[in-house]
Amino acid sequence: MAEEGLTKEQKELVDKLIKAGIQKNIARTLVFVASRDETRSRDIEDATNLRQPEVSIAMQDLRGRGWVTKRDIKKEGKGRPVHGYRLDKPIEEIVEEIEEKEKERIEEIEKNLEEIKEIVGSAF
Repeated sequence: MAEEGLTKEQKELVDKLIKAGIQKNIARTLVFVASRDETRSRDIEDATNLRQPEVSIAMQDLRGRGWVTKRDIKKEGKGRPVHGYRLDKPIEEIVEEIEEKEKERIEEIEKNLEEIKEIVGSAF
């Protein structure tokens, strides 16, 4: 899938976010929104090669985490409203939140491994 709207470094960031447990569509959307002051859904779709429902789901998730805000953009005529999206906090703060979650996950894995060793030691 081509991601024409993302630089090489941004694509690498997307890959790392995916490895950190962020869903692909959410990672792509987050990185693209972070690269703009404000953007529209259609711009995200075009730049990330995601379909409208994927962008919509990603935006719901990002807004739910408090990372992105939505603004209604007035347009002339009828049809669906247009929304502008922007980061609600600096990308560095978002990365810190992801880092904390990953550290918690590592601690859980380490605790589980210790418990496995204890059970094995007493079971056999």
